[in-house]
Amino acid sequence: MLRRYNVIERRLAEVQEDPAAISVYINPDDNERRHLVENLKLDEHTLLSTLDPDELSRLEFEPEHVAFIFKRPRSYSQEDHLTFRVSSAGAFLFKDRLVVVLPEDVPVFDSSQLLKMQTPVSLLLRLILRLIVHFREHLKIISLIADELQDRLQTAMENRYLLNMFTLEKSLVYYLNAIQSNSAVLEKIKLSAAKIGFTAEEIELLDDTAIENNQCYRQAEIYSNIVASLMDARASIVSNNLNVLMKTLNLITIGIMVPTLVVSAFSMNVAIPMQEHPYAFWIIMGFATLSVGVVTLVWRRKRW
Repeated sequence: MLRRYNVIERRLAEVQEDPAAISVYINPDDNERRHLVENLKLDEHTLLSTLDPDELSRLEFEPEHVAFIFKRPRSYSQEDHLTFRVSSAGAFLFKDRLVVVLPEDVPVFDSSQLLKMQTPVSLLLRLILRLIVHFREHLKIISLIADELQDRLQTAMENRYLLNMFTLEKSLVYYLNAIQSNSAVLEKIKLSAAKIGFTAEEIELLDDTAIENNQCYRQAEIYSNIVASLMDARASIVSNNLNVLMKTLNLITIGIMVPTLVVSAFSMNVAIPMQEHPYAFWIIMGFATLSVGVVTLVWRRKRW
């Protein structure tokens, strides 16, 4: 799928004509890949790397363009079961246009925001900034899910919520690695700013983007540390809740067994005291009730 965008009145708008300032290829088919390789001279290996979720972020210089590969959060679906994964995105910067390759259809630009600069480099930086914002949005969702799971773990006696916490912790590790990989590319871009052709304003925007990425990394690191530090405590809470339940059941069992023992002793088919007494039944019931009172008194004195 191909989408084209042009800058109209300082805003990005989707257009149909070509050439366009931005061309976004979403999971390109064979014909689109052939067009990118043969007509735009994209390296085939680099093009395939943009669709590989395990590919690392990197920067490559080609004769007619500069290739960028970034990590981005993959769109979450219910089938992921609280697993937040990362994917890749590719950007190819030409002198007069920007080509973006994505493995899935996701919003990559904020079309409502006014553009101070309208060069391909500034549009590339807007793309990177949108990826960072996407990471931060997912981090907020992960934080909300973690808070809800922690509340449920307070009274839980099963491992389901604990396993969900482990899943979130693994997702945060993926995000940390992805954001750090993007940070390394941003550093390379800063070092090669003159070679790529950044203006002073674009270098300033690049610095702001790098700061946003570092703050995003720190936020992900804090969430990861919090979840990791609470895992042992939450596991102990689940185990303690189960122990309290077993203790309660044991006390109930003992409380039932004591009066049952008294009644059973007077129910034997042998000669026993008071078997001819007219109030034998009520006397036995009184002994059973007294045994319950004695057990209850012992519980309270022992603080069981």
